[in-house]
Amino acid sequence: MIGIVDYGAGNLRSVEKAFDFLGFETRVVDRAEKLEHVERLVLPGVGAFGSAARRLKEFGILGLVKEWLMADRPFLGICLGLQLLFEGSEESAEERGLALFRGSCRRLEARKVPQIGWNSIQVLAESALLDGLPRQSHFYFVHSYRAVPEEEEITIARTDYGGPFPSVVGRGRVWGVQFHPEKSGALGLELLSNWVRRC
Repeated sequence: MIGIVDYGAGNLRSVEKAFDFLGFETRVVDRAEKLEHVERLVLPGVGAFGSAARRLKEFGILGLVKEWLMADRPFLGICLGLQLLFEGSEESAEERGLALFRGSCRRLEARKVPQIGWNSIQVLAESALLDGLPRQSHFYFVHSYRAVPEEEEITIARTDYGGPFPSVVGRGRVWGVQFHPEKSGALGLELLSNWVRRC
């Protein structure tokens, strides 16, 4: 069973539909009781870092996600879900992230922000998440901020848009992708399938 964290993120339903299409059972998780029988957890996300962090608190599920991460249980953060794995963001300096990874998020330094559209990833390290995908795979991005990790070893793949940034991060059984696999066609579906079957 895959749990999809519900804290008001706009892409929750498209993530749910992608897993349904692949034949994986999902459940929307908005409180502790919904975690029963959940083996994997997805944190989707679009929008601002600060409002997302506040909603996780308001919905009463921030602690649940932190406990899941600290136990190194299978986890996938998507887009803003990746950024929330870090300590904070200059977008909302007053709010703390989940702080699993050291580092913060900063605004993209490109001429046109946000980045909206297809871009390639450059794979830096072998991983089960990207197994079978071309090393220069293209995925769909929508974001204005990028993660700046203090631990370079967590960067599995990077992308260039006004400078390089991590587009896939991972440690143990916790993964994050800056792009939207649920909007990235066949390669995105393959990545989601890898996460369920291999990671």
